[in-house]
Amino acid sequence: MAADALAPRTSGEAWADAYLRVAPAGDLFAGAAPAMAARWRDMLERLTAQAQGDPATLADHVARQAIDLGMAFRHTGDEEERSWPLGPVPLLIDAAEWAHIESGLAQRAELLERVISDIYSTQSLVRDGKLPASIITGSPHYWRVMTGATPRRGHYLHFYAADIGRGPTGEWRVLADRVRTPVGVGYALENRLALSRATGDLLGAMHARRLAPFFDDLRRGLAADCERSDPRIGLLTPGRFNQSYAEQAHLARYLGLLLVEGDDLIVSDGRLFVRTIQGLKRIDGLWRWMDSRFLDPLAFDGQSHIGVPDLYDACAHGGLMVSNWPGAGVIESRAFAAFLPQLAQAMLGRDLMLPNIATWWCGQPRECDHVRARIDDLVVGSAFDQDVAGLPDAHFTPGSTLDAGQRAALFDAMALRPMDYVGQEVVKLSTTPAIIDGQLTPLPFTLRIFVARDGNGRWRVMPGGFARLAGHGDIRAALMGRGDMSADMCVIDGAPVPPDSLLGGAPAIRRVGGMLPAKAADNLFWLGRYIERTEMTLRLIRAIVGGSIEADLGPSVASPTMARLVDRLVAWGAAPARHDAVGALCATALGDMRQSGSVRALMASVANIGEGLRDRLSSDVWRLVRLPLPTFDGNVTETLLDASSRMIERISALSGLAAENMGRTEGWRFHDMGRRMERAVNGCGLVTLFGGDGASADDLTVLLDLMDSQISYRTRYLTGPALAPVRDLVALEPHNPRAIAYQMSRLAEHISALPTLRVDGMPEEPRRLADALAARLAPLTGDMLTMADIADVESRLLHLSDAIGQRYFLQLHKTANADMLS
Repeated sequence: MAADALAPRTSGEAWADAYLRVAPAGDLFAGAAPAMAARWRDMLERLTAQAQGDPATLADHVARQAIDLGMAFRHTGDEEERSWPLGPVPLLIDAAEWAHIESGLAQRAELLERVISDIYSTQSLVRDGKLPASIITGSPHYWRVMTGATPRRGHYLHFYAADIGRGPTGEWRVLADRVRTPVGVGYALENRLALSRATGDLLGAMHARRLAPFFDDLRRGLAADCERSDPRIGLLTPGRFNQSYAEQAHLARYLGLLLVEGDDLIVSDGRLFVRTIQGLKRIDGLWRWMDSRFLDPLAFDGQSHIGVPDLYDACAHGGLMVSNWPGAGVIESRAFAAFLPQLAQAMLGRDLMLPNIATWWCGQPRECDHVRARIDDLVVGSAFDQDVAGLPDAHFTPGSTLDAGQRAALFDAMALRPMDYVGQEVVKLSTTPAIIDGQLTPLPFTLRIFVARDGNGRWRVMPGGFARLAGHGDIRAALMGRGDMSADMCVIDGAPVPPDSLLGGAPAIRRVGGMLPAKAADNLFWLGRYIERTEMTLRLIRAIVGGSIEADLGPSVASPTMARLVDRLVAWGAAPARHDAVGALCATALGDMRQSGSVRALMASVANIGEGLRDRLSSDVWRLVRLPLPTFDGNVTETLLDASSRMIERISALSGLAAENMGRTEGWRFHDMGRRMERAVNGCGLVTLFGGDGASADDLTVLLDLMDSQISYRTRYLTGPALAPVRDLVALEPHNPRAIAYQMSRLAEHISALPTLRVDGMPEEPRRLADALAARLAPLTGDMLTMADIADVESRLLHLSDAIGQRYFLQLHKTANADMLS
């Protein structure tokens, strides 16, 4: 039920009063103590002032900040990312109430650590009858191979997340424990960043606790369990099609971790290494974001294509920290929740401070009978989160929704395999304010709270979290259900939160750019090539529809120069071989996704490659890459010209960001090498097409225009375009940044600065080829240059490109990228 529609420019008091008239009993705001209710009103007053009384304006402003940060996610099966649905109204929790939650989750993390340790070592819980063996062996996340493989410092868990819910009477309960992958922690951070940007000093004025110290503790905790004092830690991702890949990339960048996939890594002699342009470099720790079954196809699931062969050996040898330890997910099964209260007494000597939702495992006769007798009052689900007979939804099916036939089928299935089922109490959640359709509306919510070990092995709880607001009936999905939205959760102190202290925590000063994995170098190189190919395709389109300074090419392809321009677009796959009119052909070359060489397809490839570099690209670069193409009417030449010119401006902006914002590291070198390589190859092709021995004045004018050298030529020569001077300027001029010779000089410079694997002082193949190529044109002038020289240079450039790939890149990625652009 929504609050009354708010008139424009209403005050925060009006927002609050309208909301409280419709908020249900137990609402987080409506049920707050007087002091906390005053904080809610103060927050709404500040938000109202910022939004000038319009809730929709505030929601739009926060949504824009989320987009600018690159916040995105996928539902299972999605091909494209979705914008992150962040609400502008945070949840507020009083520090005293939070202290109870914090203590309860730290206690729970310690209990789970001890249970997992027992399962994979002494197994005394099963032996003493405190835990049924089938609870363990029935879980798809139990891996017998990990029994006896002990973490170096005995820590099976470094990170833990709990989904908790608040009942209408104010009690908090744990809905689910999550240790397999830490999904949501990056979104919690991004929610806070987006809200802080959108609301200015609101959170500081509200005395909200900061999140940064938690992430510092997390990083120190991971490093403390590594073998070396200055460890190299990777964040292992399943890849860019994973539901939360954007979150993983953001966290890797924020924490200074290497974002790696399985094929980046290799195990040798029981040690884990990452493939880099400098050769193999040891990895001391992995923060894994993939299920245990995918980690090692030799030890776990042989069908996995995203894992690392022999990773189990690296774990078993004790030289690799893995967070969380493979197999830890065994405790995530719903059946475990039925035993945690007894296990807390047995292992900790006290009750759980934060209770579970009531759970009955049907593998026990009395509990099974209880579930059958109270089926209308419970939800029934799979004990181990797998499809089971008799349930339309393995997650949760309310018993009251089953008809007589479905109920009979369920009871029959439960009689055959009762251990596969659990019954749980129906969760009734309290609500919190959210802006829906421009109105302040109460929505039920859950919180995902995160717990991590610090550098001393103690449990630290993030003073905030990831709030999920229900847009449908089931709020217990892994990340975001369809129609759900997220919100920041703030812990509110009674006094201003002091700034973070850096005393004793400043790292040693470094002036190195860090390691560059081979796949990242590959992607940066081909990102540069695709951007450059896109720019040249746009220049061809603009030359056709807009003409050059003096070349009047007209609307048809009757002109030989025009025909050559069109042929180049066709050869690059930007347009079909058959075409009726120049306007339609250029519209196709600009926006037809079916043409592999069209601008739209090329920019899709840029975005595709950029996905793999998300941890290395700034938000400004990512925003430019992801912008949609300008709309245009393919029948209007001026519109095509405007669209192509605006796209060239966007490419120029990308070039400017690379030139001015990228550190001069190996990563920048590979990106620039890609652009130089593509520009040089394209230059050779254009000189061959428009600078041959029989070139006309129109040909030379178009060549100068495509090579962006018209102004340079006009300032140097008072006559019209002449063959030898044009050739010299676009092919041989060492100071013209568009000339072929200039590209070759830059390529040689970059390659000479890259690390070498040779210890004998001899140049590697790319260095030898680049130096020879740079010298190939150096003694020539425009009147000496022949088309045979250009053909030889083009062949050598392609050979050099292959040599760069063979030396520095993972071959499967090099081949895939090259095939797309060939």
